[in-house]
Amino acid sequence: MAKLSPFPAFISRRELFVVLPCFFFFLSSSLAASGGGSIRDLLRNYGLPGGLLPNSVESFAHDPSSGLLEVRLDYPCYARYGDGLAYFESEVRGNLSYGALSGVVGWSEEELFLWLPVKGIVVTDPTSGVILVDIGVAHKRLPVSVFEEPPECRPPGEEVAARVGLFGRREWFPQPR
Repeated sequence: MAKLSPFPAFISRRELFVVLPCFFFFLSSSLAASGGGSIRDLLRNYGLPGGLLPNSVESFAHDPSSGLLEVRLDYPCYARYGDGLAYFESEVRGNLSYGALSGVVGWSEEELFLWLPVKGIVVTDPTSGVILVDIGVAHKRLPVSVFEEPPECRPPGEEVAARVGLFGRREWFPQPR
């Protein structure tokens, strides 16, 4: 009596040992590209603080070969970093490289009553404890500690989130005392 193989006749055992590792490699790389880890871990692996983006990240995709990082948030929102106020569209994109996020689209910072687009984020020297935020007309120097934890993200129009304070500046979220 002939012994039956558990494998289909169209693929030999030798081919199977070549195909299976390739399959698992592609499966693991596609999981990593689709956000198999967290955005915080990805940012830290690239020398940036984990709290650079707000806590409302729905999903993200990163292409290591081109550096393209696309982040989808649950909704457009406002977030506070230290004394500054930021606005995030529902999709934020940029080119991620070690210590930098450049060509940023979908992120604005309030500066002197104006909303300016963030063009890039750079940590030139991790030991300095300083992060540079490029807002086009200037570079803001902020402590890296401001970006260690993701800020709370509030949707536009939420009464608790945005009440007008002195000189029309938005004040929100209870400030620590």
